[in-house]
Amino acid sequence: MMLLLKQRHLQNKQKNNLLLKLAMKKAECFYVGTVVKRYSFKGELLVKIDSDDPEIYLNLESIFVELPSGLVPFFIHKCKLHKSSLLRIDFEQINNEEEAESLIKKNLYLPLNLLTPLEGKKFYYHEIIGFNLNEKNKKIGVISNIIEHGVQALFEVIDDEEKSHLIPIHDDLIIKVDRDNKTILVQLPEGLLNL
Repeated sequence: MMLLLKQRHLQNKQKNNLLLKLAMKKAECFYVGTVVKRYSFKGELLVKIDSDDPEIYLNLESIFVELPSGLVPFFIHKCKLHKSSLLRIDFEQINNEEEAESLIKKNLYLPLNLLTPLEGKKFYYHEIIGFNLNEKNKKIGVISNIIEHGVQALFEVIDDEEKSHLIPIHDDLIIKVDRDNKTILVQLPEGLLNL
């Protein structure tokens, strides 16, 4: 019995050392979702995923949790879909309701290198920050932010006069995404920039 306890202690110590080595910077990661509530007395958590396809996250072995100390990796014991839009995650480090409660409203991240490159008019929001937004041959401005409040996501674009424009992100408005030249070509409804 004592030998088994020593082995477990050594395994936990090795895992904790690995966790410290794995800590990442937020700039090297993308946002996955937010822990919204506890699921069970065993410490399982429900996570609202920022994806149209939450199934892609079912086989994760670990994920980064944003804590006051930075992004900290948590190992996943089990992960499954919950009511099609949430993930139910059982973290190895979380064993009870109290520990689970400490992660409520915490954001989850993964390394950028895990993202599948997108092509054509599809893009990740983080990848287009700093791109020029053009209409025909005229530069509207530089994309400084993506605003996701409400139903419609918006480009926040700053023009050469430092004026901010909010432009809907919609497939019908986007003509081309040119990653090489960091430019998005759009065709806007007449008068939109004058609002």
